[in-house]
Amino acid sequence: MQTLDEVDLCFPQLLNASCRKTALPPSVSMVTYIMLTFIGLLTVMLNLLVIVSISHFRKLHTPTNILLLSLGISDFLVGFLIFIQTSAIDSCWFLGDFMCLLYYVLMYIIASSSIGTMVLISVDRYVAICDPMHYQTKVTEKKVKMCVCACWGGSTLCHCVLLRHNLKHPGSLNSCIGECVILINNISSVIDMTVSFIGPVIVVIVLHLRVFVAVINQVRAMRARTAAGPQQSSVKVKKSEMKAARTLSDVIVVFLLCVCPFYCAVLTGTDTLLSVSNDAFVILLFYFNSSLNPLIYAFFYPWFRKSIKLIFTLQILKPGSSDFKLM
Repeated sequence: MQTLDEVDLCFPQLLNASCRKTALPPSVSMVTYIMLTFIGLLTVMLNLLVIVSISHFRKLHTPTNILLLSLGISDFLVGFLIFIQTSAIDSCWFLGDFMCLLYYVLMYIIASSSIGTMVLISVDRYVAICDPMHYQTKVTEKKVKMCVCACWGGSTLCHCVLLRHNLKHPGSLNSCIGECVILINNISSVIDMTVSFIGPVIVVIVLHLRVFVAVINQVRAMRARTAAGPQQSSVKVKKSEMKAARTLSDVIVVFLLCVCPFYCAVLTGTDTLLSVSNDAFVILLFYFNSSLNPLIYAFFYPWFRKSIKLIFTLQILKPGSSDFKLM
């Protein structure tokens, strides 16, 4: 019969060399497991719909949708990281040092690529609203593809450099068997925070504010040209202003609420994100953002609802379905 100490070990057969499990009530572990599994399935399914829709239908191959495709791919990959996370609910890592390192490297690359893509989406919207006359020449499909590749390539190169010590000696920081720890020193944390979070967030906020101002100015210009029904026009303007403010605010606030805690944990020097007792809420928010992105950026488009219907009715399997008109 196993002793109480052996039951609390990740690898009971290794005794003193094994890490101890996190002492959590069974109900907490079960709820965490259910939530991670649900978020993982939701993230994979929603982003897979985005990827299939934009990739399959040629009419959707526009610069803006290419950015949505990049965001969908990064969030789709996050879904698989969530399933890996479910295996470490009790803070025991059973997949080995290489998979531990791969998990962290992919997490940082995907997170920064997702944020970078959001910056590109903000730039795309800014040019479309503030300089619509030159949008077709400034934002082309080729330029957007190059920017997306640069975003993913730059993120990969940056984090491979920042995590180079961990890449050379995977598992060297583990104090016991069953632990998954990486080290990010203070300098690397500052660089990562600046390049992957603070800088992009500032750009996103500034661009969205400028878009908001441009929309307000356009609405006021339309109101000035309206001669009849000034009172009715005034009501419509207020509704337009509130709608524009609410839409832009929702995008920014949801993004910041979901991602900020993750980078705050990095800034404070947290060396492991696999401890449910300390970082469960941070991880859940970070992951949940990936399931919200398809809702925010895609579900509001009529073409996405049409493509979902075609996918679920298997219409996309018909010859020539890629040329269906969705917009």
